[in-house]
Amino acid sequence: MHTPEEIRLSAIRDDIYDQVVARFRVLIAEDRHDDAIALADEFYEWLDPNQMEDEETHYCDEEEIKEIYNERF
Repeated sequence: MHTPEEIRLSAIRDDIYDQVVARFRVLIAEDRHDDAIALADEFYEWLDPNQMEDEETHYCDEEEIKEIYNERF
C-alpha cells in the first residue's frame, strides 16, 4: 500500500510526464526538432517505456531538512 505522500508524488510525476509529452508534440509540430530532441534527452528515462516504471524519483521534504539542520546547529 502506498502512503499519501507517495501517491501525491506519483501524481506530480504523471503530470510532468504529460506536460513533457505535450510539449514534445508541439515542438515537433512547429518543426523545432532540435528543441524536441533536447527535451526528450532531458526526460529520456521517463519517456522510454522500458525504463519508465524503473526510473527513481528522488524527493526530500524541505521541512524535514530544516528540522535536521536546526537540531544540529
